[in-house]
Amino acid sequence: MSQDLNLDDVSFQKIRPLLQGWLDYLRSEKRLSVHTYDAYLQDMMHFLNFLLDHLGKSPDQKTLTDLKPQDFRSFLAARRRAGISGASMARSLSALRNFFKYLRKQGLVQNDAIDAIQSPKIPKRLPRPLAPDAAQQTLKDVGDFSADSTQDWVRHRDIAVLTLLYGCGLRISEALSLDVDALPDGDMIRIIGKRNKERLVPILPIVKQAIQTYMNACPFDMTTGALFRGVRGGRLNARNIQLAMQKVRTALGLPKSATPHALRHSFATHLLGAGGDLRTIQELLGHADLSTTQHYTDVDTAYLMDVYNNAHPDFISEAKDTKKDPA
Repeated sequence: MSQDLNLDDVSFQKIRPLLQGWLDYLRSEKRLSVHTYDAYLQDMMHFLNFLLDHLGKSPDQKTLTDLKPQDFRSFLAARRRAGISGASMARSLSALRNFFKYLRKQGLVQNDAIDAIQSPKIPKRLPRPLAPDAAQQTLKDVGDFSADSTQDWVRHRDIAVLTLLYGCGLRISEALSLDVDALPDGDMIRIIGKRNKERLVPILPIVKQAIQTYMNACPFDMTTGALFRGVRGGRLNARNIQLAMQKVRTALGLPKSATPHALRHSFATHLLGAGGDLRTIQELLGHADLSTTQHYTDVDTAYLMDVYNNAHPDFISEAKDTKKDPA
């Protein structure tokens, strides 16, 4: 949890029970990830600190009940002046909506003013996958850029992790949270995703072989516990893989978007390009909403149009001729 978040601040004592109840709800019922939980808490603390200055007093239950739409708009304006992005503002608004919805549901505060506030428009950012040959070269070369590439087992470990991300479309947190006993006897692996949602993902022979090669070389007991280990034997930290990926993308001349998560995007985009249907890809990725998966159709279309515009011989030559003879 961020160090600048202080629930014990005397200024917030009057609403601390409301805030604590909401936080418990986020953990136990909503099952938010640690990252999202901390972000929501930080957004709420920014809002409460804003109310201190905006209203000139410590917020209490009546304060929350009496807030008007212009109060929320003033908060968002203050955040905008602080230079936060549109995406962060949208998240702040989402946190506030969640908080007031919880209070209404519990019969603690009845205030619908937040519902009158529109979310800021956020430019849609398309996933940025690697080209198939770049993805394969990354898997081949990453072992040479591991934190300790002189140890074969570390090299094999990093290759196995990235092969798993690309071969199964996993989030890095999902891959690194796997235990040895999660490895399948058959061709499907059980993944625990966001909010503890389970899904089954096919695991290709080449992925199983990469993992087995790493396990055979690993000096630690691989009969139980974490599948991917750090050099001291504990569960591997994502930063090790991110640094290895950073080094290999520099060596291969890949863009900064070539991160471990880009391999998940590559998995989905390459499946779609090979004829995979959206519903199946949605299940494999563990997306709750199909609209999230549909972003990959935009990526695939953008890629095809780029190839078309740069490589179609007839239209390129025709365009050149038109420029020479405008008549």
